[in-house]
Amino acid sequence: MDFYTGEHAAEQVAEPKEPKKQNKESFKVSFFDWIDVVATSVIVVVLIFTFFFRVVTIDGDSMLDTLISGQKVVITNVAYTPKQGDIVVISRNTDNSLDPTEYSTPIIKRVIAVAGQTVDIDHEQGIVYVDGVALKEPYTKTPTTARIEDEIDFPVYIPDNCIFVMGDNRNWSLDSRSERIGKNGMIDTRHVLGKAVYRIFPLSEAGGLY
Repeated sequence: MDFYTGEHAAEQVAEPKEPKKQNKESFKVSFFDWIDVVATSVIVVVLIFTFFFRVVTIDGDSMLDTLISGQKVVITNVAYTPKQGDIVVISRNTDNSLDPTEYSTPIIKRVIAVAGQTVDIDHEQGIVYVDGVALKEPYTKTPTTARIEDEIDFPVYIPDNCIFVMGDNRNWSLDSRSERIGKNGMIDTRHVLGKAVYRIFPLSEAGGLY
């Protein structure tokens, strides 16, 4: 009777070894599941940034103090229609790309007026008017007092499918005030690559753009 009890006890002691194997198998399954989740996430992020978002680097001082050269921003054009006040990236290339080898590099500016509106500038007071109403522009570095090279005649009416844009650094920006930009200053909306929505670099200044 003692021998039977001892054998039975030995069997009972050996039983816990099985869960260790199960734990190993569970760990393997969990590890590969984790790898699968990470890989799927990376693919999703790549697809999102390929088809819905782009990251661009600011080059120049025309948007000071809102944006500084070297900073990186995310732009999107998903179901996007330019609106007054938006910060947009504009291609000056015939193929509407970010390729700097053809014609000229893209520019980043703020939308001041859209189709159907009229823009006028009081250079003495440094005030911009849209449809006769003075704009409140807390984002500008300086009042709009300086005239720029090849400046168009004001007031100017914005035609269909076009926008009028200016840099926040008003006295240091080549924009729709110049006949050298777009068609006599007017930017065809087909050349808008997207709206700048978020600054991602430097990390210390990451955040939404307004």
